[in-house]
Amino acid sequence: MAKKQENKAKEEVLNLPVPKSRISEKYQKEVLPKLRQQFKYSNVMMVPSLKKISINIGVGAAAQDPKLLDNAVKELIAITGQKPEIRKAKKAISNFKLRAGQPIGCRVTLRKNRMYEFFDRLVALAIPRIRDFRGVSDSSFDGRGNYTLGIREQIIFPEIDIDKVPKITGMDITFVTSAKTDEEAYALLKELGMPFKKKD
Repeated sequence: MAKKQENKAKEEVLNLPVPKSRISEKYQKEVLPKLRQQFKYSNVMMVPSLKKISINIGVGAAAQDPKLLDNAVKELIAITGQKPEIRKAKKAISNFKLRAGQPIGCRVTLRKNRMYEFFDRLVALAIPRIRDFRGVSDSSFDGRGNYTLGIREQIIFPEIDIDKVPKITGMDITFVTSAKTDEEAYALLKELGMPFKKKD
């Protein structure tokens, strides 16, 4: 009964509305006009925007220890405030003792206010906690205006209690934008606050 009540409480927390983020307001008031001027867009609808953020944790070792995936799911909920979907292996790989359909990771896709709120916490709180941090690489754009950031340790997020972490895991964070080129996407993310390495 207690477990049922705990799960219900968690569901209620996950379903709470997210207040409008300061990053969302920054985009409207500062970033949008600046990009429009920089790239000479004739129409405000042409200005690129952030569409969604996908956070993906791969847990290959879950094939041997399913508890690792359970922990990854709990950590992703703590970091994003949203319930992840489980990713399954598409094909069997005997060398890794992997069967087709076996759970090997989890993913969350954030949109609108929750997306902006996560972006804010990522650039203001989490990324500055990376050891010897000198800026994120600008070489991980995909040629279509999307950017993927690799995080090596989930413990950079303040929501994660390092004393309760059984295994250090990384994650890939993909920023999907409406930009047509990487140059436009870079300008968008930089203006929103992404701390890219300074170009020489």
